[in-house]
Amino acid sequence: MTDNTRKAARPAVPAAPAGPERAAPAPRRIRLSRGLTPWLFLVAPLALLLTFTYAPIANMVAYSFTDWDGVSPELNWTGTGNYTELLTRSELFEVFFVSGYYLAASAVQIVLALYFATALSFDVRFRNFFKGVLFFPYLINGVAIGFVFLYFFQDGGTLDSVLGLLGIRTDHAWLGTPFSANTSLAGVSVWRYLGLNFVLFLGAIQSVPGELYEAAEIDGASRWHQFRHIIVPGIRPVLSLSVILSVSGSLSVFEIPYIMTGGATGTETFVIQTVKLAFQFNKTGLASAAAVVLLLIVLAVTWVQRRIVPDEKVDLV
Repeated sequence: MTDNTRKAARPAVPAAPAGPERAAPAPRRIRLSRGLTPWLFLVAPLALLLTFTYAPIANMVAYSFTDWDGVSPELNWTGTGNYTELLTRSELFEVFFVSGYYLAASAVQIVLALYFATALSFDVRFRNFFKGVLFFPYLINGVAIGFVFLYFFQDGGTLDSVLGLLGIRTDHAWLGTPFSANTSLAGVSVWRYLGLNFVLFLGAIQSVPGELYEAAEIDGASRWHQFRHIIVPGIRPVLSLSVILSVSGSLSVFEIPYIMTGGATGTETFVIQTVKLAFQFNKTGLASAAAVVLLLIVLAVTWVQRRIVPDEKVDLV
């Protein structure tokens, strides 16, 4: 066998790999476009947020330091005069006592929503029907609700007719005194916003792993023990959010008392008073200061609530 034949018969040995190839860096233009792409998607929402949220708030704060009447193009700088007037005139802050009715109603509303959400989270007959019944009032327009309950509470109206069928005769004017009027209006707010808290609680309860309920039933835990040791810790963040929304909502009640009483009979809220200052008495500067004060109060209440009941990571599994 010749040398050439031996070389041809010898198997070819593959060349050793030169090592892992390093990917070539992307061109600078591509890297720049990748960095700008997320911001391009954020341009439209940020522009809308700045235009319709932060710019009006900045204008409101600026107007609160003037005596603008809402019509005249001239603005006279008054410094902190509007805030001084708000803090020194007691009648401008007495309307906050009306919020106490709605705050108490919010507590009742949270308790009822939590009760119904817990009951309907278990296997109950017709629970989908009851879910729809509870959530339906929240879908109705607030103005329509105001007019419906205006006829409901009027003298000889629906409520008096129902009580008459039950043999209860009353000549009480439900919207005639501050106590009965505010209690009636707060009851309407409970009826309307119960569905919102109910849906929030129901979704949070259903997000709790089902294995925990099965283990609790095997261990002989009652419904109360499941509620106390599984449901409440599992929905704590949603419960905290609901409390914040209820407190801020009770401080800024507007449409129901405005439609039903217009703020008469001692039912005027801080927001109704602010609207009247701006559009009835042409004191837009003072109304802007009142709006800023309300915003600060809501932020302060939220901050205090967060400090007292901080959000904690819940790990039930």
